[in-house]
Amino acid sequence: MFAGVLASPSLWPFFCPYLSPKSFPVYLLAYLGSLAHTTQSRVWQLTRVQNNKDQLIQSLRTHRVNTITELRRIEKIFAYLDSAEVTEPMTTAWAHYVNSNNLLSELRGLTKTYPFSSECLDEAKALVVRDPSSTRSWNYCWLVLVKMEKENLIAKHARALASKASTWGGRRPTKEEFERLVAACVAEWTRALRQMLKHWDQPPSTTGN
Repeated sequence: MFAGVLASPSLWPFFCPYLSPKSFPVYLLAYLGSLAHTTQSRVWQLTRVQNNKDQLIQSLRTHRVNTITELRRIEKIFAYLDSAEVTEPMTTAWAHYVNSNNLLSELRGLTKTYPFSSECLDEAKALVVRDPSSTRSWNYCWLVLVKMEKENLIAKHARALASKASTWGGRRPTKEEFERLVAACVAEWTRALRQMLKHWDQPPSTTGN
């Protein structure tokens, strides 16, 4: 099309009436050069995005990325890309993060005084697996954390911990001691849970948004 226009001077005034006949060929060639550069730039950007996406997928599959902060960073990128091919590796990475005890390790890193209950986490995981609505999100970690909060599992397992004879070295605690320990565990574990949930501004959907 542009070659035909360039070869037909009689058509030049219809495209750029404000240009002189001598200026039009120069203008058209400059425009075509700019168009080619823009196309090349877009191709390069798309190639770069694809390469970065492939690298991120590989890092998930090999579990090189295994902290909640790093996984959330990738999850946000994938949500922006909105590509179906990232769903499986992202879902698998979150499941590995939870089931390999990395979630428990991070929770316990936030609960130095009263280490977070592994039994509490295990019950939340089991409840999520049995919950049909869990398919609404690819994020197993988020589902588990929310399940702990909604089912009030922290209070339940804080009381379970305080009820164990081993917690008190075999002696029988007073009622005040019992309730004080329960309250302390609930407070510290709840702070840790809420801090973990702050990684999400909104619930992640089946596409990670």
